[in-house]
Amino acid sequence: MINGKCLVVVMPAYNAAQTLEKTYAELPHDIVDNVILVDDYSNDNTAELARSIGIKHIIVHDKNLGYGGNQKTCYQYALDLGADIVIMVHPDYQYTPKLCSAMASLIAEGVYECVLGSRILGIGALKGGMPRYKYAANRILTLFQNILLRYKLSEYHTGYRAFSRSLLEQLALDKNSDDFIFDNQMLLQIIYKGYNIGEITCPTRYMKDSSSISALRSIKYGLGVIRTTLEFKLSKLGIIKSTRFVD
Repeated sequence: MINGKCLVVVMPAYNAAQTLEKTYAELPHDIVDNVILVDDYSNDNTAELARSIGIKHIIVHDKNLGYGGNQKTCYQYALDLGADIVIMVHPDYQYTPKLCSAMASLIAEGVYECVLGSRILGIGALKGGMPRYKYAANRILTLFQNILLRYKLSEYHTGYRAFSRSLLEQLALDKNSDDFIFDNQMLLQIIYKGYNIGEITCPTRYMKDSSSISALRSIKYGLGVIRTTLEFKLSKLGIIKSTRFVD
């Protein structure tokens, strides 16, 4: 509990056996009420390892649903467990779990409904090994979205996120993709609803055992960001009706 609120950490996992244990060990277990791991049909022993280190809530998909599909399961199960605050922590150890306390506190105190761990604030991204082409793409896409959405964030592409229960219950997550673009679609839904988003500086770590998407899927993600941003803008202007962006 934090400030009397139930805190649940969700871990969308796929082949995370190499990094899961050290990620789990760094969680602030004194305030985390439950940890949920959703194994998206891994080829390794992610689920077995999760059980051995003490994670009680483990869901294993009987087929690979994709990164977005995994998150949909994560959030629904967290709400079913009575979560007041939900933090998504990637089990690949790319983001430090030690920031969970700070992120949860901002929500528990009613400062924000959503908090992002930003790799771009400060010097954490390149210093932590983020490839320069990914850094450049991040900056270009973020500038594009800041201009069109008229909402300023340091980055729209971090996977380290905390949400209040009330926010999650307002989003049409089932209308989003099951692929990597889910993250961006969800963030734009939050902005569309008028929620304020907080950001904190997050050091990051890019190593061989950290997850990464291919160049082809990165291009697909970038095109998806552009398409989703235009959908948001046209919906705001009343030119189109979107099932994703609803009042």
